[in-house]
Amino acid sequence: MFRANRQTDYAIRMILSLAKREVGSRASTSDIQREMAIPHSFAQRIIADLAKGAFIQTFPGRSGGVTLARPANEINLRQLVEYFEDILFEADCTHLEHDCPICVQWKRVQRTMMNELERVNFEYLAKQSNHPKEFSHWTG
Repeated sequence: MFRANRQTDYAIRMILSLAKREVGSRASTSDIQREMAIPHSFAQRIIADLAKGAFIQTFPGRSGGVTLARPANEINLRQLVEYFEDILFEADCTHLEHDCPICVQWKRVQRTMMNELERVNFEYLAKQSNHPKEFSHWTG
């Protein structure tokens, strides 16, 4: 079964927080961290990784903050998961045949999962969430 690592989970929460805001508005890392229940020890590193991956833009200084680098409907779960996960899906099928029925089914499941992750963008997720406080029950 696929299980996202903590860094992926926190990155998804950060992007969701930004997607729920007015387009172009900036948020401080500490505001996102508090809103989405992200430990301080992870927040700065994930912000740096999100900026490096061109998901967000960072603005230093007193009136700085972070904002999405592109519209929320152009960022999907597949992009984030592929960026933050070393191995997304792996099955150790030992058959050497190219038409192995087990391998064929594993590949079908992988394609289905990838398509579903790609289908879910952050504009959709932002519309689905009612209020930032609903995430306060999340733990890392």
